[in-house]
Amino acid sequence: MAAYLLRRFVQAILILLGVSFITFVLLYVLPADPAAQIAGRAGNAETLENIRRELGLDRPLHEQYLRYLGALVEGDLGRSYQQKTEVATLIWARLPATLLLMVGAIVCELAIGLTMGILAALNRGRFTDQALMVVSFVAVSAPQFVVGILLLYVFAVHLGWFPIGGYGTFAHLVLPSLTLGILGAGWYARMMRSSMIDVLRQDYMRTAKAKGLKPGIVLAVHALPNAILPIIAMIGIDIGIFMSGIVVVESVFGWPGIGQLAWQAIQQIDIPIIMGVTLVSACAIIVGNLIADLIAPLIDPRIKLR
Repeated sequence: MAAYLLRRFVQAILILLGVSFITFVLLYVLPADPAAQIAGRAGNAETLENIRRELGLDRPLHEQYLRYLGALVEGDLGRSYQQKTEVATLIWARLPATLLLMVGAIVCELAIGLTMGILAALNRGRFTDQALMVVSFVAVSAPQFVVGILLLYVFAVHLGWFPIGGYGTFAHLVLPSLTLGILGAGWYARMMRSSMIDVLRQDYMRTAKAKGLKPGIVLAVHALPNAILPIIAMIGIDIGIFMSGIVVVESVFGWPGIGQLAWQAIQQIDIPIIMGVTLVSACAIIVGNLIADLIAPLIDPRIKLR
C-alpha cells in the first residue's frame, strides 16, 4: 500500500506540473494584456509598462514560470490582479459552497441514476426498461440551464417550495443539486443497467438463486457489490468536475462557488485566479480518482492495488 501511494503521489506531482505548464503557456500566448485590464481606459504606455514590470510580465516565459513554481512550493497561489486579494483566500472562501453542491449533486445523481439502472436491468426488454432508458437519454441530452430554469419555474416561482436563488440553507441546495443530479443520473442509469445485466448473467448469481436465497438478498449481497464498481470510478471523475465549478448551474441559481470565480477571472483575464482554479480542479480530479481506487478493493477483494 505504501509503495502504491508513493507512486500515485509522484504521478500526481508530474500531472500537476504538466497542467500548470500547459495552462501557463496558453495564458502567456493570449493576445489580451492583463496590464491593460488593470489600468483601464485611462492607462497610458508608461502606466502599462510599470504594471507589467511590477507583476513580472515583462520577463521571459521561463522566468515567469519558474517564479510561479517557486511561490507554489511555498503554498502561494499568487495575488489577484483585479481583486487585490490572495488567490488562496478567494478560493478558500468559495470552497464550502462548492463542496456542499458537489455532495448534494452526487447524492442526487446516485439516488436517481442507480435506482433507474437497477429497475431497467431487472426488467430488461420490457416497457419499464425502455421507458427508463428514454428518460435517461433525455436527462443526458438536456442543457443544464434549461433544466435549472424549469425547476426554478415549477418549484420556486409557481409552487414556492424553494427559494429562487442564493446560498446558506438546505432549501437553497435542493434545486441546484437536483439539476446536476438529473443530468448525471442519465449517465449513471445507463452505466448501472449495463453493469447489472452483465452481473446477472454470471454463474454465481444462478448459484445464489439455486440456494433459495431471497431475491432481495441476492440483489444486495451478490449483484450490487459487483455491478457498482464502474460507478465508483465515475464518482471519482465527478468529484473533479464538480470541484472545478459548474458555471451554468451556479449562474442560474446564484450559487457562490468556484465556477463563478473562474468565470469572472476569465472575463477579466485575471491569470493568478485562472491558474489557481485550474490547479485546484486538477488536484480534485487526482484525489477523486485516488479515492475511487482505494474504495474499489474494499468492495471487491479480488482487486489488488499495484
